[in-house]
Amino acid sequence: MDATGDEFTKYRSPLVSRYASKEMAYNFSDRKKFTTWRKLWIYLAKAEQDLGLPITNAQVAEMESHVDSIDFAMAAEEEKKLRHDVMAHVHTFAHCCPSAAPIIHLGATSCYVGDNTDLIMLRDGFDILLPKLARVIDRLANFAEKYADLPTLGFTHYQPAQLTTVGKRACLWLQDLTMDMRNLQRAHDDIRFRGVKGTTGTQASFLQLFQGDHDKVEELDKKVTEMAGFKKAYLVTGQTYSRKVDIDSLNVLASMGATVHKICTDIRLLANLKEIEEPFEKEQIGSSAMPYKRNPMRAERCCSLARHLMALVFDPLQTSAVQWLERTLDDSANRRISLPESFLTADIILSTLQNITEGLVVYPKVIERHIRHELPFMATENLIMAMVKAGGNRQDCHEKIRVLSQQAAAVVKQEGGDNDLLARVQADPYFTPILGQLDSLLDPKTFVGRAPQQVTRFLAEEVRPLLEPYKNKMDLKIELEL
Repeated sequence: MDATGDEFTKYRSPLVSRYASKEMAYNFSDRKKFTTWRKLWIYLAKAEQDLGLPITNAQVAEMESHVDSIDFAMAAEEEKKLRHDVMAHVHTFAHCCPSAAPIIHLGATSCYVGDNTDLIMLRDGFDILLPKLARVIDRLANFAEKYADLPTLGFTHYQPAQLTTVGKRACLWLQDLTMDMRNLQRAHDDIRFRGVKGTTGTQASFLQLFQGDHDKVEELDKKVTEMAGFKKAYLVTGQTYSRKVDIDSLNVLASMGATVHKICTDIRLLANLKEIEEPFEKEQIGSSAMPYKRNPMRAERCCSLARHLMALVFDPLQTSAVQWLERTLDDSANRRISLPESFLTADIILSTLQNITEGLVVYPKVIERHIRHELPFMATENLIMAMVKAGGNRQDCHEKIRVLSQQAAAVVKQEGGDNDLLARVQADPYFTPILGQLDSLLDPKTFVGRAPQQVTRFLAEEVRPLLEPYKNKMDLKIELEL
């Protein structure tokens, strides 16, 4: 459509128009929603036929032949007239299936199609997200392995602290992502089908259809559940499935949003230090006013969207809390927004984070320079121990180091100079016994503890096994359009 068309005269959600993948956008589309409604009506008719209700093969075949031929304009007109979306689509489906019209939606309530479709979309949404999260973990695991033993300054309170390694820091990110992976998988596996439950969950209408035969009602529920691709249905519902299911689903996504926000904030902080950068395209512009800038725009986008994702979980929390008795309709409008937006937003941040982790750039020389600035202070304990071993007095050595350290700190803080503590130690005759050991005493690799070994064990025992079910989906790379 050109720039003068209707598309540009009304609001479009950036989640779809600007960011989300086609597969996730389709998952929550009207096309998928209403074709799923029709499939559910077919499943119900087939199961009712199997259990003895007078439904013909011709009626089922007629419905099956019109699953995709939805007249959206007619449905809109019907809804305008009836003020009921489900009945509008019942009438629209019946219009193209005249012989099946009497048995469409037989015994069902609106939530039969509405809630069951939502559960299908949630399940399929997780099926889209899980391989994407697996790819992010895989890329970051490769990064952690590559830089497992590259020393870098650790930071606590955002102040220089004991050394760690670049790979070990990435494992802190991976630890949270693997927890998210398990949480998403659990939420996916916990989703059941609402099934065939009737207006208040009692299955009364179906018990009447089958003339009081409880076994047939149970079998109807089982058959439809299996046709919809679920192993289990909720045994107990009101008119709707419990809205706590929505809480569980969106909570794990919000938790993942917190993880991504932390990771991308770390990347932004490290980019400021010029130690690590996200991918930067050859012709990418960082700033319209400052051409030299290389802004961490992808990480910033992830943080921005992650905040939205974390906020969305409050919708199902409040919705679940205010559902009266068997059901109130004040859930509907809210869920039309909060459920799709959560999955669309999660989809976007995972795609963006995959793109970041596939192209993270490390600058070892910058990292080394930062270590040189701080390591002499951190090495003072090692210097004291070496002097004691060489026959010195611990208290005398401590006082010497204290004075020299304060002099070096004054050069750094008051004069803006480099840390010259090492030069001061070398110039002081007191330290002559250990001058030959200074290089080994100040080797950064001796300050990282077991970080490299922790990386190796963590990747082997906790990360790689978690990715095994997705090994055939690892090759897809993400090229961001924006």
